[in-house]
Parts: sequence; C-alpha cells; structure tokens
Amino acid sequence: MATARTCRSPLLAVVVLISQLCGCTAYVGVDGFSLEFIHRDSVKSPYHDPALTAHDRVLAAVRRSTARATALARSYAGGEGAVSEVVSRPFEYLMAVNVGTPPTRILAMADTGSDLVWFQCEPRAAAARAAPPSAVFNPSSSSTFGRMGCNSGACHALYGTSCDASSNCQYLRSYGDGSKTSGLLSTETFTFESIPGGCPGCRSHPYVLVPNVSFGCSTSTNGTFVVDAMVGLGAGNSSLIGQLGAHTSLGRRFSYCLVPYTVKNASSALNFGDRATVTEPGAATTALVRSDFEAYYTVLLESVRIGNASFKHLSRVIVDSGTPLTFLDKALVDPMVQELTRRIGTGFPKVPSPQEPLQLCYDVGGPARQYSFSKSVPDVTLYLAVFGVAVTLKAENTFVEAQEGIMCLAVAPVTEKHPLSILGNIAQQNMHVGYNLDKRTVTFAPADCASSYKSLLPVHG
Repeated sequence: MATARTCRSPLLAVVVLISQLCGCTAYVGVDGFSLEFIHRDSVKSPYHDPALTAHDRVLAAVRRSTARATALARSYAGGEGAVSEVVSRPFEYLMAVNVGTPPTRILAMADTGSDLVWFQCEPRAAAARAAPPSAVFNPSSSSTFGRMGCNSGACHALYGTSCDASSNCQYLRSYGDGSKTSGLLSTETFTFESIPGGCPGCRSHPYVLVPNVSFGCSTSTNGTFVVDAMVGLGAGNSSLIGQLGAHTSLGRRFSYCLVPYTVKNASSALNFGDRATVTEPGAATTALVRSDFEAYYTVLLESVRIGNASFKHLSRVIVDSGTPLTFLDKALVDPMVQELTRRIGTGFPKVPSPQEPLQLCYDVGGPARQYSFSKSVPDVTLYLAVFGVAVTLKAENTFVEAQEGIMCLAVAPVTEKHPLSILGNIAQQNMHVGYNLDKRTVTFAPADCASSYKSLLPVHG
C-alpha cells in the first residue's frame, strides 16, 4: 500500500516523487519550477513539418502573426464579456502538463493572451473527434477528478457559464471563426516535470504537484482547432498563473527565456515562482497597466530611440509570446524605417518584401555578409513609461531572415485590421522576461537563452 508524507497547508506548493519500484509517494515544498517551452517548429513538437525549410517556417510565422494580431484585436474590442479568444488562434509555444492521478501527459498550447485552461476529455462528442490527434483525458480513470458547482466562485468568474441538470458548472467557449468548445468546469491535480537550473539555492524537485486546479473538461468541439488543449497564462484569475497565486506559495509570477529561431538543439524555458525572478544585469522593470481585456499584459511605450534620433508617441503595447512580429503605431514605424535605412546605408541592396507585412528587406548574401549586416543594424531602444526604463533591441530582435540571404524588418505598422500594438516574440528573443502580477510589473533583461538551457534540454529526433 502506498504511503505518503503530506504537507496539508493550502499555502504551500507541493511536489510528488513517483517511484515505480516501491509504489511510494513523498511530498515536499518547493520555491519554484521550470518547464520546457517548446516552439511549434521544434522537432519535439507534433506540429513540426520536416518538409519545410527554415525560411518557410519564418514566412509561416509571419502569416500567423497577422492572424493572431487580428484575433487579439477582436478580443480587445469585445472586452471581457464578449466572444472570447475570437478565433482558434495561432500559437507559437507548447508546454506539457500531467493531468490527474495517475497522470495523463497532455501537450497544450501555452497562451499569454488567454485565461482559460482546457483539455479534451472522454467521452467526446463525434464532432470533437475531428480535432488533431493528441492525448485525451479520461476523468473516470483519475482518483483526484472533481466537478465545479454552478454556484462556485470559479464558475461565476468565467464568462459564458451555465448550470446543467446536476448543478454542475457548464461552459461554452465560442470563437469568432465559428469554432466552439464546451464541457464542464472541473478540478484536477496537475503535475509538472521541472527542469533543473535557473534559481541557485531554491528548493526544487523534478515533479511539482498542484492540486485542485480548475479547468475546462471539454467533451464537444467543432470547427478548426489547431490544438485541442490550452493552458492560459494570461493575467486573469482563471489562468494557470492566477490559480498558482491563489492556491500555492509560488505567487502570481512566471518568466520565459526565448531561444532565437536560428538556434538548433536548444529549448526555451518557462519558469514559475522564485525561478521567475529576473536577476540578469541590465534588467529593466516597468509597470503593467490596465487593459480592456483582462488577460493581456500591457505596458506603456513612450518613445523609440535609434542612435540620437528619438520618436515620441505614447501607446499601449501588449507583450505577447504568441505573436512572432512586433506591431507598433505607424507614427513610430515610419520614422524608424527611415532612420534604419539611413544608418544601414547602401552597402546592402534593398529588395522587395517576400510577404506582407514585412518591409525594409535587404539582400545580404552568405553567412559572412549576414554577420556584417547585423553589425550595421543599430540598436533600437524602447523607452517605457511609468518607471522610465529602456529595453534595447539588437539586430536579432528587429530583423529576420525571410528567405535565404534576405533580411527583413520584423516590425510592422498597426492597421485597421489589426490595430493593437504588440511586442512580439522575435523582439523578445535572448531576453529573460518576467511577469509579477502580485506587483503588477514586467521585467526585461538581456540573456543568452540558448547557453542557459541547451545542455539541460537535449533535442531528440
């Protein structure tokens, strides 16, 4: 019979060590944990297409950028009580969650622009079986599964819930493209497989167990879902971040360090609790400001500087890991393009853009010339209001190789179709970005993300 040494306090995060040899379970406290943040194009991703070239993947990311920017804008325009998430939106990163007891491993979209956590559950309606293949959670096989009542606080906190005949909390999540997912709001134990590193002196363990996490147990989906599981990392109370803060000692803190697209055999990292503390030199902290859509992480951009040229235009900017490109107001992008053109000079011929909304494209030739080009690209510094801090973007954050030897600016102007300013994930490459919802801040620091995690996370296949 299994035995357990348990810390019952709801204020403590606990970890579980599963021993297949002795069948025993031990619980200890932790200060934080880190997960592998898997890019959709990684060989570890089920969405990896080996037939695509590196440049095909970049152009696909550009297309996803415009689609996601449109989706974020529609959610924003609708506010907190309208059609949620808008489309079965494009995604960039995945994370693994072990759900239930015994655990079922589920690979889910990790979305900093969403509050909802949901997975496909058995039994599923016929329409749900059209979703892409992945693990499906069977509640009847778990000893820790529970239903949320329709009078519970979690049920009232979600838009679009109702009561079923048994007074369970029933939810429906509708998307602007006609896709829908519905089921029962439930609770379950989540077990996370933590990776090493990132927090010297922290109490850690390879398995982190968090009980009583509320999530949508989806039994019906219809439409075009690219991923049939989601972990919302947004700023609202229903997200995984909000729940970790409410039910554990980890606080509402998380961070990530994104490895550049060009680096192979290295994974990005997603950190929680003390491991989310940004301690690298040059860290810049600014305040998160209120958004009309609670899930989004929004900062105030005051101006952009390139060398001695400064362009002022106060605007709200969403910090989003799921949008590759950066979108800024035209009042900033136009003078940025002019100044970058002037400073890069005539040593590299301009060429037409291979795909909208990419612009300011150069033919830089082979690897040696690409290095020379990167040296000719000046730093772009973002000045953030409230705390008056600066975030510097290097060439790898502002230009992307869209075709072989063709470098294009990865910053586009907002338009009527996608009117929100967004700091995308290309701009956040090789940065440790930490969010602290308890303090309402976000911190940016330059970091060598590949060297930090390359040895810890070998890529197989």
